[in-house]
Amino acid sequence: MMENGGSCLPCTPDEERQIVQDLKNQSDLDLKEGNLYFLISTRWYRSWERYVCGDEPSIDNISFDSPHMNGVSSKRAERPGPIDNSDIIQNGNGSSEGDDLEVRRNLEEGQDYVLVPQQVWEKLFCWYKGGPALPRKMISEGIVNEKRVEVFLLCLKLIDSRDNSQTVIRLSKKASTRQLYEKVCKLRGIEQEKARIWDYFNKQRSTSPLDVSDQTLDDAMLQMDQDILLEVQVDNGISMDSTGNDLALVPIEPSRSSLTIAGGPALSNGHTTGYRFNQYPGSSFGSTFMDMDDGYDSYNTAKKGEKGGLAGLQNLGNTCFMNSALQCLVHTPDLAQYFLGDYSDEINTENPLGMHDNSLASQQFYIGSEFVVTIQGELALAFGDLLRKLWSSGRAAVAPRAFKGKLARFAPQFSGYNQHDSQELLAFLLDGLHEDLNRVKQKPYIEMKDSGGRPDEEVANECWKNHKARNDSLIVDVFQGQYKSTLVCPVCSKVSITFDPFMYLTLPLPSTVTRTMTVTVFYANGSGLPMPFTVTLMKHGCCKDLILALSTACCLKIDEGLLLAEVYNHQIFRFFENPAELISSIKDDEHIVAYRFDRKQGGKIKLEIVNRWQEKSASDYLKGSERKLFGAPLVTYLEEEHLSGADIDIAVSKLLSPLRRTYSSAKAHGGKENGFLPEVIDELSNSHNESVETAELEDLCSRELSFQLSLTDERISSCKPIQKDSILKPGKHIKVLLDWTDEVHELYDPSYIKDLPVVHKTGFTVKKTRQEAISLFSCLDAFLTEEPLGPDDMWYCPQCKEHRQATKKLDLWMLPDVLVFHLKRFSYSRYLKNKLDTFVNFPILNLDLSKYMKSKDGESYVYDLFAISNHYGGLGGGHYTAYAKLIDENRWYHFDDSHVSPVSEGDIKTSAAYVLFYRRVKSKTKAEMAETSQAKDVSIFTPSPPEARVEELVLIINGWLVNNYVNLA
Repeated sequence: MMENGGSCLPCTPDEERQIVQDLKNQSDLDLKEGNLYFLISTRWYRSWERYVCGDEPSIDNISFDSPHMNGVSSKRAERPGPIDNSDIIQNGNGSSEGDDLEVRRNLEEGQDYVLVPQQVWEKLFCWYKGGPALPRKMISEGIVNEKRVEVFLLCLKLIDSRDNSQTVIRLSKKASTRQLYEKVCKLRGIEQEKARIWDYFNKQRSTSPLDVSDQTLDDAMLQMDQDILLEVQVDNGISMDSTGNDLALVPIEPSRSSLTIAGGPALSNGHTTGYRFNQYPGSSFGSTFMDMDDGYDSYNTAKKGEKGGLAGLQNLGNTCFMNSALQCLVHTPDLAQYFLGDYSDEINTENPLGMHDNSLASQQFYIGSEFVVTIQGELALAFGDLLRKLWSSGRAAVAPRAFKGKLARFAPQFSGYNQHDSQELLAFLLDGLHEDLNRVKQKPYIEMKDSGGRPDEEVANECWKNHKARNDSLIVDVFQGQYKSTLVCPVCSKVSITFDPFMYLTLPLPSTVTRTMTVTVFYANGSGLPMPFTVTLMKHGCCKDLILALSTACCLKIDEGLLLAEVYNHQIFRFFENPAELISSIKDDEHIVAYRFDRKQGGKIKLEIVNRWQEKSASDYLKGSERKLFGAPLVTYLEEEHLSGADIDIAVSKLLSPLRRTYSSAKAHGGKENGFLPEVIDELSNSHNESVETAELEDLCSRELSFQLSLTDERISSCKPIQKDSILKPGKHIKVLLDWTDEVHELYDPSYIKDLPVVHKTGFTVKKTRQEAISLFSCLDAFLTEEPLGPDDMWYCPQCKEHRQATKKLDLWMLPDVLVFHLKRFSYSRYLKNKLDTFVNFPILNLDLSKYMKSKDGESYVYDLFAISNHYGGLGGGHYTAYAKLIDENRWYHFDDSHVSPVSEGDIKTSAAYVLFYRRVKSKTKAEMAETSQAKDVSIFTPSPPEARVEELVLIINGWLVNNYVNLA
C-alpha cells in the first residue's frame, strides 16, 4: 500500500499528528470528483486523537502551531490498538470486497464515523493495521455540482427470473447502467448481450428495460433497497421464469392515462395535443412525469366512494423526515386546492432562482415536425404531481421516487439515505416552490431606506410593497408574514427599525428543568482554603448563569470575579472564558473549579501552578523515583511585567499559605474534619498580622528559593528549573511545576487540593427532576424578548461606523393565513448535540395572537391547528411522523410513512411535536352569518331520508361533545 516502507517506522505522537494534518491540508487543496476517502470509527479515531494531541474536539479544529492550546496535552491517552471499524459495519452483511461492505444506515457523521482522505488512511493503516477498509468516493451532485463523499452505496436486490433467487448488489449511485450490467453479468456468469435488467420497484416491471449506457443509476431513478429484475435470453430467443412461463423480450407499451400536468393537455399514448415534455436523452425531467413506476397508472385509481388525502408515503430509506414534511404540506388546504387545479400559467419560466437544470434552461427546438420545450419550475411540477397522486390514490401508499430524485438534484444536502431535519426540508420546499411560482418575471432593484423616525405603518407598508415587487407567489400569499425588528446601539443609542418578511417562526423552548452542579472555589490570592459549593440552575443555562449562582453561594464581593475551569489529569484542561457557553457541555463526571480573584487583576499575567511529587518504591531507590502530577492546580494573577524566579517563589508561598500545617509533624493534622481545620487552628492562622507576613516575604527574597520550581509549556513536554535570578519572558499565561519535596510536605498539607468532587454524583437518594410542561405562549414570549446579539452576529452601526453588540427586539406586525411554528428542540455546541423533549402545550382550536400584534389592521388573529410534524427519539436515530386534519371531514389522521390511521384530537398533543401548522379562522361578515342562519333553518324543516337524519343527529351529538369538552378543558 505504501511506496516507501520506511514511512511505517514508529513515530512520536507529535510527529503522527503533524503528518496527518499535513496530509489533510494537502488533500483539501485538490477536491475533485473521484477522490477516495475512508470511513473510520469515531470511537477509534477519538482515542487516536487523545493519544496524539489530547484534545476532545476534532483534530480538524486544532491549529497545531498555535501558542494558545490550553491543556490539549492533558488528555493524552495510551497508544490505541489496531483500527477497529466493526461498530460501523452492518452485522451479518458484507463480503471480502471493501467496496461491498455495508455500513449501518443509522450512522451520523461526526458522532459515529469520520472520513479521512486516502493518504491519511494509508498512513494510519501503516502505523496501526486493523480495519476493515471502507473506501468511498467523492461525487458531484445537484445542478451546482456540490462535492460530497458517498458514504452509503446504493443497495439493489437482484431477482433472477430463472429461479427467483435474490442477490444483493452495491454500487455507487453515480455508477452507470453499463457498470450495473457488467457487475450483474459477471456475478451470474452470463453474456451481456443476453441479459436484460428491469426496474422492478414494488414488484412492478418498468415499461422498458434499462439501457446499456452511461446514464447513472441516480438518473435512472433507482432507489435504495429496491428490486431489479434480471431476464436472460435463451437460444430460442425466449427467457423462461422459474415456473416455465414464457417471458418474451418485447417492449411493453406505456400505460394510457388521462393524466394532466398542472392542468395542461391530457396525455394520450405519450403525446400531448399542444406541447409535450422533453423525454429525449439528456432531459432532467422527462422521467418524472412520464414514468408511472410509482405503482400507479393514473390519478384515477381511487375506489369509488373513497375520500382523498388518506394515502401514505413509502419510506425509501430514512425518508421519514421527507414524508412527514410532505404530508403537512399536501394537507394545507390552500396548497391542495391550488395544485389540484390548473397552475401551468403560474410556472415562472424566466426565474434564474427557480428549480431547473441550467444546462437545459430555456431550450426550444424542433424534433421532426413537433415543437419541444424544456420546462423550468421542476420542483413545483414534481410537488404538484405528487400531491395529485396522494389526493387521488385512495388509501394506497405512494412511493415518492420521482420527487426524491428532483429533491436530490436541486438540494444535494437531502440526497442519499441519511436522516435529515423535516423543518429544514420544509424551509427549502417553501422557498423553492415560491421561486418556481413567482409571478414576478424580472425582479427590480430596490434600495432599502432607513425608517428615519417615520411612523411604523408607513415604513411597514413601504417594506412590504418593496418585498412584493420582487416576490409575489402563492407561497407569499399563504405563508409569509412580517415582523418588526428593532436594533439599538449600546454606545450611541442609535435605533434602527426594519420590517422583514418571514415564512415561519422558530421558537425557543424555555426549559424548566434544573440541574445541580458542584464546583470547588479556590482563592487566587491565597486568603482561604478551597471549598466546594453545590448550586442549582436551569439545565440548559450558560456559564454566566453558573457564575451568578456561585457568586451568591460563596458570598462574592462586588469587586471580585470568578474564573471557571475544567481540571483533567491534575491540569487545567480548558478555561470557560465565554460566558455564553452552554453548561450542557459540562458532563456530570468532570471536575470543575472556580478561581476567586480581584477584578483589578483580571487583565494581568495568569500564573498556573501544577503540583508534582516523587512516588517512591523499593526499586525506585535503585533506578530513581518517578514524578507524577497530583491534586488540583492553583491559579493566581501577577501584576509585574518583568518577573524573576523570586517573584514566582513568593506567589507560590502566598497560595500555599492556607495549607500551612500548625505543627511541623504531619501527625498533628489528625484533627481535620470534613476538609476544615479545627477552630484553634483557625485562631492561630488568623493571629498572623500584616507585619509578620511582610517580614516573611522579605526573608524569602533575601535567601534561596523555598520551593523546587520548573517552567514548563502547555504539554509539560519540557521543564526548565527556575532559579532566584531567573528572568521569565513576559506572556499572558505562565505554567510552573511545583515539586512537593519531603520538606514541603512537612510544612503544608496537600489533602485540601486532592480528591476534587465531580460536578454531579448520581446516588440512590437523588430524586429525578420531573420535567414540567411549557405553553406555546411562553415559547412565543421568549422569541419576542429583547436580547443582545451574539459576538459572532455583531451589527454595523451607521452612526458609530463600527460593529456593535446591539440589543435586538422582535415584534409581530403582520401574520399570514397559514402560520408555521418551528419548536427549536435541537441545540448544537462545539462539544455536544442535544434534543429537548419538553412537552409544549399548544392550543388546537382558537389560538388567539391578538395581544402579540403591534399593528391593528382589522384582520383576525385567531388560528386553528391542522397539521403537526413529529420527531421521536434522539439525534441520529429518531423517527418522523405527521398528524394532519382533513378539513372537510373535521377528523385527524396519523401519517406514519405508509401507514395511515385515524387518531382522536386529544391524542395529537405529545412531546414529539416539532413543527406546528395553524390556519387563520376567517371572521364572518353579518351577511354571511345571516346566510348560514337561514341555511340552518331550512335544513331543520326540509324533509330528508331516515339515513340522512341519523347522520345529521350523529354530527350534532359529536359537535356538542367536542364543544363541551373544549369548554370544560
